[in-house]
Amino acid sequence: MKNLDVVVVGGGPVGLWTACELRLGGLDVTVLERRTERVAQSRALTLHGRTIELFAMRGIAERFLAEGRPISNGHYAGLETRLDFSCFDTRFPFTLFLPQSRTEALIEDHARELGVDILRGHHVEYITGNTSDGYDLVARHAQGNSTFHARAVVGADARHSVVRQTAGISFDGHDATVSIMMGDVRIDGLEGPPVRMVTNEHGGVAIVPVAADGTVRVIMADPERMHVPVAQPLSLDELTTSTQRILGAGIRLSEPSWLTRFGDETRLAARYREGNLFIAGDAAHLHLPAGGQGMNVGLQDAMNLGWKLAAVLKSEAPDALLDSYEIERRPIGAQLARNTEAQGALMTRFDPAHLALRAEMSELLKMPEVNRRLAGVLSGFDLRYPAGGLFGNRMGSGERVPDHPVTLADGTSTTIHSLLADGRWLHLSSGNGTRITLPDWLSADSVRFVEASSGVPGADAPTALLARPDGYSAGHMTHAA
Repeated sequence: MKNLDVVVVGGGPVGLWTACELRLGGLDVTVLERRTERVAQSRALTLHGRTIELFAMRGIAERFLAEGRPISNGHYAGLETRLDFSCFDTRFPFTLFLPQSRTEALIEDHARELGVDILRGHHVEYITGNTSDGYDLVARHAQGNSTFHARAVVGADARHSVVRQTAGISFDGHDATVSIMMGDVRIDGLEGPPVRMVTNEHGGVAIVPVAADGTVRVIMADPERMHVPVAQPLSLDELTTSTQRILGAGIRLSEPSWLTRFGDETRLAARYREGNLFIAGDAAHLHLPAGGQGMNVGLQDAMNLGWKLAAVLKSEAPDALLDSYEIERRPIGAQLARNTEAQGALMTRFDPAHLALRAEMSELLKMPEVNRRLAGVLSGFDLRYPAGGLFGNRMGSGERVPDHPVTLADGTSTTIHSLLADGRWLHLSSGNGTRITLPDWLSADSVRFVEASSGVPGADAPTALLARPDGYSAGHMTHAA
């Protein structure tokens, strides 16, 4: 039996990122993944700007930027008026198109560099134990069975999560009511911008680039085929027929690398924690993949949980810190379910009333405040955690910390996010002796204290900033204060 601090069940992007954060926090962590190989299909294509900021906080954003394709705007329900990300204070005011196969590979590279043990072909069959004694996991693999003992277990193991089931956490919601077709193919007979969304009385189609070789993703909501069970295989002929119905007879699809269907099944876990069993990503929230949010929200779950679990298991924080994971992240899962349900209603109904509703919503998106509201939700830039609790109720507590340039006292130029790369708390001050009082439970040994040569950049010219390891503020002080 192998003894560990944490076992992460599930080796997709969310499980791997959770393991990275746990390992960065100094824990002995192993990932158990039932697949023998990394995902080969493109799957989730979208990295939102806030997710790229998470990567920047760990010094690896450039790896993703070097391979991805930035798109300066986004969409809500495929409406004609696009979402504008330029209004946000960020270095990454765009979405990045990058196949999940590459996202997963890049995160796995980072995990292995940190020393995470990743065991593929290990299917966790059951888990026993409790918080006091730890948990035993039995995993089946090609050579037989292996048992692992861990102080905590994180389930990033998708819809049928064994961790969630072991914890007795309900996964309430509804089954799929519609079936949508999707294929990664080559397309001929269509001129125009690389990203295209068309909706009319015949249905809706979205076309986005997947790879430099000309492969595009076709996502098709055809009212004549939305009754087909999600599990039924999709043929190229079926996808072509539906595409031609909406875009015209001259469209030709060929060379499919992936054909599938998906639905609007929507579920949210009743809670995200039971003892030292935790769930994240698709194990905690399931929804229509509208707006490319699922993997991004899952990665942000991982970022939130990782440093907290590491701190508690190392006795650097009280157990109550782990309660803040659900307090902060479950409302985001509920919001995710709500906005994808709303998008689904707009994207899968093509009667005159719903087409009129789409036109009205598209007009509303021309209002800057409405556009920003929805863009902030989808991108994650406007997320703010509730103040109070273990983090205190200081000015700015819970706000996202933008990545502003900083000149240190010794003249070195850097950025705020770069100063978070070691996964510790950051206290950044202007060098005039201003200090923010740390939470009672937080030791100064867990904080990186840095002085800047001038005022700390940000809202209201703060003279000091206390940032959590996940890039959210635990308070700032201004000249006025």
